[in-house]
Amino acid sequence: MFLKKIVLLALMLLAVQSQAQTSLATAGTLVIVSASGQTTQPNDQAIVVFTVMEQDKDKRAAEARANQKMKEGIAILRKEAPSATLKSGGYLLYEMFADRGTPNAPRTSLGWRFEQEVRLTTTDLASLPKLAAAAQKVLGVKDVIFGLTDATVRSQDDVRIAATYRNLNERIASIATAMGRKVTDAVLESVDFDGASGLNGEFQRVELTGSRIRSRAEYDRANAEPSFEPGETTLSMRLVGKVRFK
Repeated sequence: MFLKKIVLLALMLLAVQSQAQTSLATAGTLVIVSASGQTTQPNDQAIVVFTVMEQDKDKRAAEARANQKMKEGIAILRKEAPSATLKSGGYLLYEMFADRGTPNAPRTSLGWRFEQEVRLTTTDLASLPKLAAAAQKVLGVKDVIFGLTDATVRSQDDVRIAATYRNLNERIASIATAMGRKVTDAVLESVDFDGASGLNGEFQRVELTGSRIRSRAEYDRANAEPSFEPGETTLSMRLVGKVRFK
């Protein structure tokens, strides 16, 4: 009986020693942990690109008609959206040629094409369909980009930082458990936000209904407002932390 107890005790001692040999020492270990956080907000700003295009055999005639349409269009935009910001751009004039047919055939001019754009930035999204419909009497809607105002992005900084730091704590707790250590044994040595943060989908492109360039006669027959879905933007942040276990 006494001999059996000695053998059993020896086996238990060997098991403990074997387990100790297979467990890595973690005292003083430095662990680098990445974390992320995000916040999603409804878009509160729209950038609408309006365009006008004219072509004619006479270069000056094409320019004159396009300039007149743009002048009328800008007047409509200022009337319908007095608080919006307007910025001209995309001024383009080029000559068009027919296909040669053969490489050595002379080029035949088809005339001149003149294009011009104006960008409108507004936060009045509710009035956007009415605004676009009014402008489409003379202008075409080329593109719409929804996003967040600078003020909204700044207001979400606290939320993003808190969410990212919370994720860091959660990951440290998981790592400590996997290492067989207590969270209280971990000491956070540094946190690096610089160079690790970024925006994910700051602007969203949306599909437009009824936004193709129309002639005024087509508009008068349809007389329909385009449909817009502003959507939302997700702001993301990342950080890298250095954690040392006692």
